[in-house]
Amino acid sequence: MPSVTRSAAPDPADLGTRDHARFWREPGHGDLECLSATFVTHRFPLHSHETYVVGVMLAGCNAYQRRGARHYAQPGDLCLLNPGEVHDGGAHGESFSYRMSYPSIALMSELLADATGKERAAPPFFRDTLARDAEAAALFRAAHERLEARGDRLAADAYLVSAYGLLLLRHADACAPAGLGREAPSIARARHYLDAHFAREIELRKVAEVARLSPFHFLRAFRRETGLTPHAYLMNRRVNAARQQLGRGDSPAEVALACGFFDQSHLSRVFKAHTGVTPGVYRGRRRLA
Repeated sequence: MPSVTRSAAPDPADLGTRDHARFWREPGHGDLECLSATFVTHRFPLHSHETYVVGVMLAGCNAYQRRGARHYAQPGDLCLLNPGEVHDGGAHGESFSYRMSYPSIALMSELLADATGKERAAPPFFRDTLARDAEAAALFRAAHERLEARGDRLAADAYLVSAYGLLLLRHADACAPAGLGREAPSIARARHYLDAHFAREIELRKVAEVARLSPFHFLRAFRRETGLTPHAYLMNRRVNAARQQLGRGDSPAEVALACGFFDQSHLSRVFKAHTGVTPGVYRGRRRLA
């Protein structure tokens, strides 16, 4: 199966003329999402994933914010993010190239249990966002290249499981440190409200009332606790919901309506900004998988 290239996107204008991205899924690994990309002008907004992010830098420098600090991923670096961690991304310099994967919590928990021989009650937690591990990086790159090329499946699977296993054993703890990610009760209430009503039009006054804070103090507290503005959080929630519906094969027009976007064009702009590919490309990989 050929991988998706820029020319396959329904709207080529969504990518810069020098940006290139290929996206696909691996059903044998829990619908693992994979991305191979070179970005020159494209910049990711602050966002988070419901999955882990595991990848290797190939060229250039990707600068991104995570946990209030700026990080600079260089060639050979392994990039590691836990579910829900807010980050952005963009070229520091002319461009950057990387290979990325987005393993689910269930997959990584299963692999950790298998690697350690112990059942884990909590998902693994990567301590650092960048790691230097030549062995794991080589294994991951070999797996990613073979998966993209639809080459030797046994070798690709073996390389991938080995890479993830080494990363979990060497760079992850059994669970997140105590206290990390805990929000004040008021912001927790607001997040629950946004999660439950993401497809609707939401007023600041209403969500601030749910948090039991004035709008001004709510805005400051929400950003401090989550790393995102309420609007950015809502857009991120809508994109994650759109991923699920597009993955089921729903059309972009249907997804835009169901997830609270103004129209299909609005969905396309926001989705591409967050994921690096258009909704049509993302949906198309499901139909061809």
